[in-house]
Amino acid sequence: MTASASPSPESPITTVVFDLGGVLIDWDPRYLYRQLLATDEAIEAFLDEVGFSGWNHTVDAGTTTWTDAVAALTAAHPHHRELIEAYPLRFAETLSGPIEDSVAVLRELDELGLRLLGLTNWSAETFPVALERFDFLALFDDIMVSGAERVAKPDPEIFALLVGRHGLDPARTLFVDDKQANVEAAARAGLIGLRFLDAATLRADLEAAGVLRPRP
Repeated sequence: MTASASPSPESPITTVVFDLGGVLIDWDPRYLYRQLLATDEAIEAFLDEVGFSGWNHTVDAGTTTWTDAVAALTAAHPHHRELIEAYPLRFAETLSGPIEDSVAVLRELDELGLRLLGLTNWSAETFPVALERFDFLALFDDIMVSGAERVAKPDPEIFALLVGRHGLDPARTLFVDDKQANVEAAARAGLIGLRFLDAATLRADLEAAGVLRPRP
């Protein structure tokens, strides 16, 4: 089992908190840049040169707007202006679709009556694209978006906000994320952190935790 801790019989899981991108939604900036650059090597070189991951995280964390983030990065890399500007303008093209097998697990948890929450590192400006496109997001009681909260995982503050806002018992709350650093941060906050690898492993881990019944 990939969880950082396990529930006890005295404290069964009552709430499951899901990351979105990479767990339930297939997001990757490469989906966009494959339309703009000729080779995967060129894409990786571009992403590395501009420090895409860190740049994107600043907007996810709500420390800047896309307008200001684009201006700052194009000032540093003017020869990549069009590629940089394309990302927020064509953000919808970075979303391939739902990860269907993971969404099926989410629906099972909903049918069991567990409380479902979302906790995602996502720009407040682009998150409406996902809300409009993915109807399964309505299954969540609430989705905390880092860009709106102005703090992003793995900062402990966002886990404190999650627990406080929703009155969670951390020992009865399972947190699912594809980033190990986020899982470890959740565990430090007292939640049961579970690293997402793929939908089959997620189901197996939920069965091992006693949240889902094994399939016959």
